[in-house]
Amino acid sequence: MAATYTMQEMKDLHNENETILYPRMIIKGQCSTEELIEDIAHHTTYNTGELRGMIMALKDAMAREMSRGYSVKLDEIGTFTPSLGITEGKEAEQPEGGNRRNARSIKIRNINFRADKELIRKTEGHCTLERESGTSKLKTSRHSSEKRLKMALDFLTTHPYMTVADYMALTGLSHTTAARELQKWGTTPETGILPKGQRTHRVYVAVTAKEKD
Repeated sequence: MAATYTMQEMKDLHNENETILYPRMIIKGQCSTEELIEDIAHHTTYNTGELRGMIMALKDAMAREMSRGYSVKLDEIGTFTPSLGITEGKEAEQPEGGNRRNARSIKIRNINFRADKELIRKTEGHCTLERESGTSKLKTSRHSSEKRLKMALDFLTTHPYMTVADYMALTGLSHTTAARELQKWGTTPETGILPKGQRTHRVYVAVTAKEKD
């Protein structure tokens, strides 16, 4: 069965007043664990009970290792890395003075995944694409860029950092547009926003008084 794609309208990185088209895969649904087990059983000598047990054991082993501060690399699949956040309802720790957070107010906030190149290559090898008719229009925000910047700065007064997903929820922008705008602001000091971390671990924080001087 072929996968389908559409051409998505996006802002041109080199000219913000222009849009260009990029291919975007149409996600038809989600493959469940049971469906994956049935597929593996069909192509191997393992029965579904054995496979179900292996997956549950893998999940538990990964959780134990990540809880000890390790990332988990599954060869030819990818790397899983835990990330931290502040427990809901707790105030963020300030860079200078103020309340200091203890371990009880910090929790595992998410687990980031970075796909291995071999998984990407294997998926590409199996993939047959067909184009859907029409073009997906650029998703825009009803707020001006000045209003979006103020919303971001207001958010950072009550949160220690902001992710692209946070900014998407605030503004209604698509992931790509939100990420590009945050990246632009993060490299423009006068906006009052700074990037921290790399790639999937990147977040945005408010510029402190010391950093402004």
